[in-house]
Amino acid sequence: MAGTAWLTPLTGSRLVRRIADTAMARAARARVRHLDRADPVRTQEQTLRLLMQTAERTKFGRDHDFSFLQNVADYQARVPLRDYDDFWNGYWKDAYPKLDDITWPGKIPYYALSSGTTSGTTKFIPISHAMLKSNRKAAFTTMALFRNAFPQHDTFTGKFFFLGGCTDMRRQADGSFAGDLSGIAAKEVIAASRPFTYPALEISLIPDWPVKLQKLAAQSIHEPITALSGVPSWMLTLFDRIKQESGKKTIAEIWPQLKLIVHGGTKFDSYRNTFRTEIGSDDVQFCEVYPCSEGFIATEDPRYHLLRLVPDHGIFFEFIPVEELRDGKAKSDTPTRHTLRTVQTGVVYAIAVTTCAGLWSYLIGDTVTFDSVNPPLIRFSGRTKNFLSAFGEHLIEEEIEKGIAKAAEACGVLTADHHVGPIFPTEPKKPGHHLYLIEFRGSPPRDLARFTEVLDDELRRLNEDYDAHRAGDLTMLRPEVRPVREGAFARWMVSRGKEGGQNKVPRMDNDGIMTVALRDWLTGNEG
Repeated sequence: MAGTAWLTPLTGSRLVRRIADTAMARAARARVRHLDRADPVRTQEQTLRLLMQTAERTKFGRDHDFSFLQNVADYQARVPLRDYDDFWNGYWKDAYPKLDDITWPGKIPYYALSSGTTSGTTKFIPISHAMLKSNRKAAFTTMALFRNAFPQHDTFTGKFFFLGGCTDMRRQADGSFAGDLSGIAAKEVIAASRPFTYPALEISLIPDWPVKLQKLAAQSIHEPITALSGVPSWMLTLFDRIKQESGKKTIAEIWPQLKLIVHGGTKFDSYRNTFRTEIGSDDVQFCEVYPCSEGFIATEDPRYHLLRLVPDHGIFFEFIPVEELRDGKAKSDTPTRHTLRTVQTGVVYAIAVTTCAGLWSYLIGDTVTFDSVNPPLIRFSGRTKNFLSAFGEHLIEEEIEKGIAKAAEACGVLTADHHVGPIFPTEPKKPGHHLYLIEFRGSPPRDLARFTEVLDDELRRLNEDYDAHRAGDLTMLRPEVRPVREGAFARWMVSRGKEGGQNKVPRMDNDGIMTVALRDWLTGNEG
């Protein structure tokens, strides 16, 4: 921070901030003009060629003859689709954390920890220097699209509040760091930008979320916040705290300069009305972003109210029809692999990314549909595997199955079937939770509280994102478990015309609609 201390007096000047904001507005218009005029198909093909040229001397590049490959067809003929387990077992495991020149040239300075893999609790995703640059370009693109659509909304006259999660970084044997992606972003904020952002690095790196939240609330009410970015459930928790600290009723009273909410990590539809009420102003705009540990995918273009794929930041995209996958992997050795040249609107595709951090045709586990090909506008449609992430917790089916099995074993009971989904909060100050509807074979647990506790503890052990959201009951409460009478699920399936051995009780529901309907049906029909 000492290196940028001299900037503080300057950036405290209203004139300097106004100049900075004017410069941002001009840069935004230029960036959007470039996006609109560029051919996304040609841009993507150039991106792939550059990535192959850069990595041709790596182990991966030599294994796949990068120096001889000329185009997309050549590349797809030599490089199959892979997932995390394939990269970990085939290239990274024996050398980790020193992955120099294995799938990307040079030293890897960071590893983003990401939960959700079926091979263990945590994935270690390489973050190269080129990927840091890519993420900055994508962030600038987000702001450029916003400022182009809303030129009157000056954001550099105040501060951009980045609400990250646990940002403590762990130094590894080779000098690299491993931690949450938000921690990496906090460490890599460009020096000249720090006076325009909040919080300071020493607060961002506090590992204890409740302590960090309290400090953020106490300090931020005195800051000129013009934009806020984070996961919706965490932002609502922050709103509660800062209203308590300030004694104000709405966020607009605390931050009258607030112009923009940037949200990602979970679907926002069920949160929108709550945010409007909490903020208390219709002048604040909402912007969706689609980042992931593997790279930044897309950002909302306010002109279309859809996510726009970013084609020119060092990531090449492929799109595989989801029916050609089973359990997140290709059913055959030769799946159909579309690029922006061949995708069609209305088709559900799984995404594979080739990145400037050494991922090559890597299936990230997400599915999207295109509303437009040029410009490339998409909608997030789900995961290639069953998942639960209503609050950003990223639970997969295997983890839930393990949690229920652990709890059943601890309580000496047997389970027949189950369904789990979110119950969203109806009161601003009360977080949501998961509702488990479980049909037990024989008697349900005598101590249902014990069953719930073991289930919750096991999920926290298995999944770091779930654990972060459960910390202190701040953004998600302990799950609720309701026993279901034997045969009730079967009767519900019959009532929906879904009887028969090929029809299964839906195990997971990410938007909560089915969960609430099923709960209500069981309440009314179980007698």
